[in-house]
Amino acid sequence: MVYEKQASSSTYSLPPCHEEKDDETPLLTNSPPLSSKFKTIANIFISIVGAGVLGLPYSFKRTGWVMGLFMLFTVAFFTYHCMMLLVHTRRKLESTFMGFSKIKSFGDLGFAVSGPIGRLVVDFMIVLSQAGFCVSYLIFISTTLAFMTTNKNEDTPLFLGLSPKVLFLWACFPFQLGLNAIPTLTHLAPLSIFADGVDIAAKSVVMVEDVFVFLKNKPALEAFGGFSVFFYGIGTAVYAFEGIGMVLPLESETKDKEKFGNVLGIGMAVISVIFGAFGALGYFAFGEETKDIITTNLGSGVISALVQVGLCINLFFTFPLMMNPVYEVVERRLCGSRYNLWLRWLVVLLVSLLALLVPNFADFLSLVGSSVCVVLGFVLPAVFHCMVFKEELGWRCIVPDGMIVVFGIVIAVSGTWYSIIEIISPKA
Repeated sequence: MVYEKQASSSTYSLPPCHEEKDDETPLLTNSPPLSSKFKTIANIFISIVGAGVLGLPYSFKRTGWVMGLFMLFTVAFFTYHCMMLLVHTRRKLESTFMGFSKIKSFGDLGFAVSGPIGRLVVDFMIVLSQAGFCVSYLIFISTTLAFMTTNKNEDTPLFLGLSPKVLFLWACFPFQLGLNAIPTLTHLAPLSIFADGVDIAAKSVVMVEDVFVFLKNKPALEAFGGFSVFFYGIGTAVYAFEGIGMVLPLESETKDKEKFGNVLGIGMAVISVIFGAFGALGYFAFGEETKDIITTNLGSGVISALVQVGLCINLFFTFPLMMNPVYEVVERRLCGSRYNLWLRWLVVLLVSLLALLVPNFADFLSLVGSSVCVVLGFVLPAVFHCMVFKEELGWRCIVPDGMIVVFGIVIAVSGTWYSIIEIISPKA
């Protein structure tokens, strides 16, 4: 195994370790490298909370609210556990005993454990997951804008045989070409701050609106949806916690690394409660009328329109940020890490074309969560941890890691199959 000796002539070798002289911020900010507990929790929130939460009310409708909450909190626990597996694995590899230089990313960890094939697998999964997130963003934006402007007939042909949803998606395309031409995350930072502020405000208004609608309508609710929708709910929940690739950069910039596990646990717990409240309140408000995009359940009015536009603005400006890891991988592998505008534009075109083929927002969340995010978030961390610690911990490592791997593979295969069936099946 690669971690038993220092890489030398390999072109994938990790950079040499410098003695605490790295003045560059790992990824998320331009402030000093070491972050306080509060800043770390804030970065955890930014890294994890995304579009996936918008599909939770519909998922709760399918699974039942009790079953949905149980699956959501279970996935949150396993996500936290697997994040810490990555942290412990990196610490072990970077220890003096293992003799490894600084490991900065998930891909570096894959190389340290399994060589070029490990990095290749991680890179491939990151590209699929990040591109999948961005596909869901385009689906949400085009569906929401079409719903707002066409009196709920977003799939009715409007111009040249194209539906409003398709027209809005292509209207976004030239602007996304411009945003994705920006070469660095530094230049995108102001857009990120603006988008996060709009996102928090919009989702808060949605939750308040849900409470008033529930108190007025009090629709019939279902607690358990049956085993047939188990994999669907798991996939959507896994997608909601989309920050596994950020845990190593987050730990790198934390001031008190010994307490990072506690800080991460607090952040995950708070996010889980927020996700649970958002999903449950959305389902409680609209019951069986809950749609795949919860904002399309909101009534007409200025506040409702502002909320929907605000969420669209957030995802519109988040798109290039989420695509950045994709560009890092494809430019490193195809262009020697050199900036390539045409390659970036080609990737944006492919993502946009894929968004046209997906009919349902929540079903696509479940597909990406079941297929890619399960492997990236559960299977790979457990495999890497077991490969590094199996000789030291023996069965105490092999059994729990093996159970996570088996669980992840079962969810990936079954959930992917179920989600594909849901996508291709005609909706009533």
